[in-house]
Order: sequence, then structure tokens, then C-alpha cells
Amino acid sequence: MRRHIKTFTARHEPVGALSSHLKSGSGAMIGVLLVGGLASLTGLPLLIAPLGATAVLLFGQPTSPLSQPMNIFGGYLVAALVGAGIMALFPSVWWAAALAVGVSIALMPMLRVTHPPAGALPLVAMASPYQGSMLFEVVLIGCISLVSLAILHHRIPPRMEYPRRVE
Repeated sequence: MRRHIKTFTARHEPVGALSSHLKSGSGAMIGVLLVGGLASLTGLPLLIAPLGATAVLLFGQPTSPLSQPMNIFGGYLVAALVGAGIMALFPSVWWAAALAVGVSIALMPMLRVTHPPAGALPLVAMASPYQGSMLFEVVLIGCISLVSLAILHHRIPPRMEYPRRVE
């Protein structure tokens, strides 16, 4: 029993420098402020939960394959297309959201654009008024804003290579 508890409570992330953690937190805060400011200026509902999770990856784990621009844009595009398509086929049916999440999660790794926060997008589509083109606009503006800021932010010391270079 003790071994099982130890397995579940083990920390797998390496210890990092305080300055890096503070930089990650400030980057995410500025990113969400940017998206929120754009929402206020445009009247678009840009502050959606999956973008907060994207900020965790962009600023906290910038070297992860899941944080790279192609994964972010591609993962959200797959989830938005699948979510919009399934919601159009099965409007107001609760299980359609589960189907859309499952199909999105299956397609993302097939296309090599896995971005876990995008898996929540069909749930956002089901539970909110973000339908059709508005869903695409909201996600695209949010992604452009966060990725652009991450590119600039990771040039500030302690520097991180973002996006990762292809070798």
C-alpha cells in the first residue's frame, strides 16, 4: 500500500530555477491580460478556459512538442472543425460533446498536432453561444495573441528557444 501511495505522489518534474518559474507565471499573466484586453476592445468573448491551459504549456513548458505553434494552431483547428461539425449534425444532444472530444483526441495524434487544451473546445462549443465562425474567430485570435507573445517573451532572460527549431 505504501508503495502505491509513493507512486501516486511522486513528482516527475525536475526542480527548476525560481527565476524561470516567476518568468513563466508573469508570461502567462501577461498573455491572459492581452487576450482579455482584446476581448474588451473587440467585444468578442476571447477569454475561454482552454486558452488558459494553452498559456500553461506556452509559458511553463515551451520546449514540449505540445506547446509548438503547429500543435497549438493545428490542434485547435481539428477540435473546432470536429466540434462544429458534430454539433451541427447533433444539435442540443448532450452526448455529441463526448463524441466530438473523442474524435478530436483521436485525430490530433494522427495528424501530429496534439494540443491537450484543444480537447476541451467541443465542450466549450456545446456549453456556450460560440457557434460556427465565432468559435473559429475566438480561437484564432487567442492563439495568435498567445503564440506571438510567447515568441517575444522567451527571448527575455533566462532565454528559452521558442519555437523549437527543426533539425
